[in-house]
Amino acid sequence: MWTLVAVVLAAMGAGGVVVWQHTYALREEKVSLRHDGNLLKGVLALPERGRGPFGLVVFVHGDGPVDATHETYYRPLWESFARAGYASLSFSKPGVAGSQGDWLDQSMADRADETLAAVGWARGRPEIDCHRIGLWGASQAGWVLPKVAARDRRLAFVIAVSPAVNWLRQGRYNLLAELDRDGASAGERAAALRRRQSTLRLLERGASFDEYRAEADDPGDMTAARWSFIARNHRSDATADLRAMRGTPLLLVLAGHDVNVDAAETEAVYRRLLPPASLTVAHYPDATHSLVDAELERRTWRLTLTAVFAPRQLYTDRFLADQARYVRERGPGEEGR
Repeated sequence: MWTLVAVVLAAMGAGGVVVWQHTYALREEKVSLRHDGNLLKGVLALPERGRGPFGLVVFVHGDGPVDATHETYYRPLWESFARAGYASLSFSKPGVAGSQGDWLDQSMADRADETLAAVGWARGRPEIDCHRIGLWGASQAGWVLPKVAARDRRLAFVIAVSPAVNWLRQGRYNLLAELDRDGASAGERAAALRRRQSTLRLLERGASFDEYRAEADDPGDMTAARWSFIARNHRSDATADLRAMRGTPLLLVLAGHDVNVDAAETEAVYRRLLPPASLTVAHYPDATHSLVDAELERRTWRLTLTAVFAPRQLYTDRFLADQARYVRERGPGEEGR
């Protein structure tokens, strides 16, 4: 009997810890935006106290079917920004979590238009300081953020986390980095590069999905929708837009264990194209592409336990504090004064 009581009490205690760890110092409001004929569902996360006007961070997602909270992964960031006096705004991608449309139908230009619409929506909200609105984006957002900043010169800042510059070079880097990580032989590397070149030739000639399935060496789990998305976006390159956004303050966040993006190339291009006075570069040598500690990410059971019992600890050391510090330096909001 006492063993059973101990198990029940331990379970109740663990449940309490989980609830406490997933309770954030935020006021979340469900919001919606009508754009391009679709109704997008999102979340406006305000600081726990105060009426504002608050600065605002507008989130731009990476690849994949991402909902407004990124399956709660964004909430520790939102809390950090809130403690610096900033609200956060994030919409689920089209076709995800109640948002209408299909994100696989979008180009990077479409995604930039959507982000500009979100910024315009926010400027009409009384609790938002329209002079202190910035962008936060990760990975694939690297092709969206500069487009938005180049068109909206009123943006106060941009935070680019693990962004790539050129779609094709990023894909090659990612392929080779994963092969190296997995200990592939020289023959396996050569075969993978041949398959890649075959796919690129199909993309360059505008091949249909049926043609791809018929001619590709290894079509794998590619779908027609994903093929269409890649065909629409594989020429993406951020260089021209980075030049056009010159002067907008930008924080470039780079990870030391990034197998998705060539961090060295990204840093070199950003430093070459952006004025030194507007560019801040933050390195996290122990982090992966998603800014999770590399050692933690390698151990699935630890990663799972951390996500459940200590979600703020998912991010690598200093990352959350540094994010808050950067936006606070752009000008404190009501909670940050």
